[in-house]
Amino acid sequence: MTNTRLHRLYGEFGQSAWIDNLRRDDLHSGALARLRDRGVRGLTSNPTIFAKSITGSAAYDTDLVRLAEAGASASEAVWHLVLDDIRAALEVFAPVHGDSGGTDGYVSVEVDPALAHDTEATITAARSLHEDLDAPNLMVKVPATPAGLPAIEEMIAEGRSINVTLIFSLERYQAVMESYLRGLERLAERPDADLSSVASVASFFVSRVDTEVDARLMALGDGPARLAGTAAVDQAVLAYDAFRSTFGGPRWAALVARGARVQRPLWASTSTKNPAYPDTLYVDSLIGPDTVNTLPDATLEAFDDHGRLARTVDADVDGARRRWAAIAEAGVDLGDVASGLERDGVASFQQSFRELLDAVAVRLTH
Repeated sequence: MTNTRLHRLYGEFGQSAWIDNLRRDDLHSGALARLRDRGVRGLTSNPTIFAKSITGSAAYDTDLVRLAEAGASASEAVWHLVLDDIRAALEVFAPVHGDSGGTDGYVSVEVDPALAHDTEATITAARSLHEDLDAPNLMVKVPATPAGLPAIEEMIAEGRSINVTLIFSLERYQAVMESYLRGLERLAERPDADLSSVASVASFFVSRVDTEVDARLMALGDGPARLAGTAAVDQAVLAYDAFRSTFGGPRWAALVARGARVQRPLWASTSTKNPAYPDTLYVDSLIGPDTVNTLPDATLEAFDDHGRLARTVDADVDGARRRWAAIAEAGVDLGDVASGLERDGVASFQQSFRELLDAVAVRLTH
């Protein structure tokens, strides 16, 4: 199984496919290991994924009974279940981490989304997750909110690998990269620091941008509506261009000399929400070196079946820049789009986590 599209995606084009899901049933059945063998090189999780997994499976029943007997609170029980699953997934992907020299094989777990606007609490939570799980292939997810940015810098400065999540704008992405660079520069002040042990990805959310921008373009009439379906890919293309510019030059060269790794762009939210668009649109259009695409199950299967393998992420940067500017010129407030998507993204994860706590609380008492 060494010549799947997923293997070729990495071997020929330098992009890593990660799975955007984690189910205990898949851990127990070996399904996750089989995905790894097909070419999946890492895993991401989030509160919504765990809410679906824990509330929709009998695989947690024995643990919940034991936790109830021990008098665990809903929060204690949830984190116990989450961390058990993350530990098992870390073991599944440890061989990839070793074979890739630390490039891939990462498993991501998110800090409590209720902390998204609290810098110090996020730092404490992220540090605790790293210390509790204590695995070289762990990435803790920290949101790219204004409060999250200094937490990201602090975690990198402590030598901890971070997945920066919920990025919706080019401006915020530039701030994320700056936080990573400052964190590495602080880490490099320690003479014994090993910068090569620190990895990071910047999770740029894709499909949700089209959903919001398309609706605004349609409301502006036939002319602007012709730009529908371009915003998400074009913004990601411009993000990749910014990535290539940022991770170059003398400032970056000084960090590379100490072993630093680039903070790879990660394309998230890559399932196609509009049925009129190809089901592999947000994979086919964003392939290039030093990138990650984290795929939900259906999108992964679709790409492995009929995805298009070609370097596309920087094939038409000038065209992407023209179309992106045309959307703003048509009257779409792209700053408002980004702030709204960030607000909704944080709120969605917070709601999922609250629903999970409530569901577990009920199961602990029955």
